Amino acid sequence: MLSLTNKRILLGITGGIAAYKSAELCRLLIKAGAEVRVVMTRAATEFITPLTMQALSGNRVHLELLDTEAEAAMGHIELARWADLVLVAPATADFLARMTQSQADDILTTLILATPATIAIAPAMNQGMWADAGVQDNVGKLAERGYHILGPGSGDQACGDVGLGRMLEPEQIVTACAELSPVGLLAGRHFVITGGPTREAIDPVRYISNHSSGKMAYALAAEAAAAGARVTLISGPVNLPCPDRVRRIDVVSAQDMYQAVMAEVDQADVFVGVAAVADYRPEQIASEKIKKHDDAMQIKLVRNPDIISAVAELDKRPLVVGFAAETENLIANAENKLSKKRLDLLFANDAASTFNSDSIAVTAVSKSGNNAIEPGSKSAVARAMLAMIAEQLKA
Repeated sequence: MLSLTNKRILLGITGGIAAYKSAELCRLLIKAGAEVRVVMTRAATEFITPLTMQALSGNRVHLELLDTEAEAAMGHIELARWADLVLVAPATADFLARMTQSQADDILTTLILATPATIAIAPAMNQGMWADAGVQDNVGKLAERGYHILGPGSGDQACGDVGLGRMLEPEQIVTACAELSPVGLLAGRHFVITGGPTREAIDPVRYISNHSSGKMAYALAAEAAAAGARVTLISGPVNLPCPDRVRRIDVVSAQDMYQAVMAEVDQADVFVGVAAVADYRPEQIASEKIKKHDDAMQIKLVRNPDIISAVAELDKRPLVVGFAAETENLIANAENKLSKKRLDLLFANDAASTFNSDSIAVTAVSKSGNNAIEPGSKSAVARAMLAMIAEQLKA
């Protein structure tokens, strides 16, 4: 599967006529799922404008080694840490020579020396230059250091010559980048995951909620993203940072969560309902703080929408995965929920030992049978859950 979902690609552009192809290359990388940031040498800006690359990538283009707008003016170090793959296309003969000597005289060469990321270069030059012994020596040395050399191709060149030296076409480079990037178990899949509690307002200062920490949903979101999925996490109020490479939508009430889910789930491959959604909400929300009285206070509650059932009833439904946190009759209640709500898969766990804990023990319940997952950290158990979900997707 050609997928660069969740991959962070730093596209370096040097000063050759093939730089005009970098615009299409950027567009195709993003279409394949990658996030792209662009670094240009000063010579590259003579062939294609930074504004063009900024518009295509959606990120500002980096031109200067010492960037006063970056934290501590060390933008090249930030970029070096950010990237999964550094792709230089086109890579001129001058660039190859400078990298062979490990020069660090501009932002592109400096960040390449600093990055732990995979490095790929797509040479582009006149056929005579490519045939030069010094250029070939430089290419060989870079390949020995672990640089991936993409091309060059053969054909008509801008100078009128015909031969080996032209940059590979953007489609070929994107394919090569995908082959350099490990394909995750869930590459290209879109997950919508709900997590955390909901809060149902009583008045401006009070609400009804539960003990959910959101840790299981956040672990699933993080592991799904690591496995190559595009993840949308719809989260109730929690004290957790958003997982890397995950898009988070913050909500408060069950109604908020229902609306967010229905707006996002249409294009999803998998919906995972992990959130502890309040079953009821106050029928009326007081506009002012309710004052304390000596007698009892009564609040009339009404049902909240059943989010996971609503998703399961869609004509174009994703794979629907639920969770059941129970305090008694764990398996019987889980099997009943699986059937009643028309779920494809359900993970059942003991509520008393799960909320606010970093570990979990669950049983997977499906129409084909029940399987206990070995207890462990929520991240480890999330990986086992996702393997089961991947099998369901194949089926």
